[in-house]
Amino acid sequence: MTTALLILHFCVTIALIGVVLIQRSEGGGLGIGNSQGMGAFMSGRGTANLLTRTTAVLAGLFMLLSLLLAMLYKGGVSGAGHDILAQPPVESAPVTTSAPPAVQTQAPPAATKP
Repeated sequence: MTTALLILHFCVTIALIGVVLIQRSEGGGLGIGNSQGMGAFMSGRGTANLLTRTTAVLAGLFMLLSLLLAMLYKGGVSGAGHDILAQPPVESAPVTTSAPPAVQTQAPPAATKP
């Protein structure tokens, strides 16, 4: 389920970015500098277009999916994994009690022919 939510979250994110980039820039921050003046700023016709509503819906889906994923992931972390800077436990090498095999230091005598 988490994988499906992550894929859906990714698709919503890409769509939200696309819709925001498609929107026409009003230019001049808060509508200042265009010929319509302040009368057109935040008018019903200017804010209720398709792209604005699509952006609002996608932003709402993005926030909802983000919260769902955060709640699902909350239980997935083990108790020891919260501190990422904590040193891992040191594992010592196993102790062997047997002696190492004997090493032959001289070559065997060469066989002679009669």
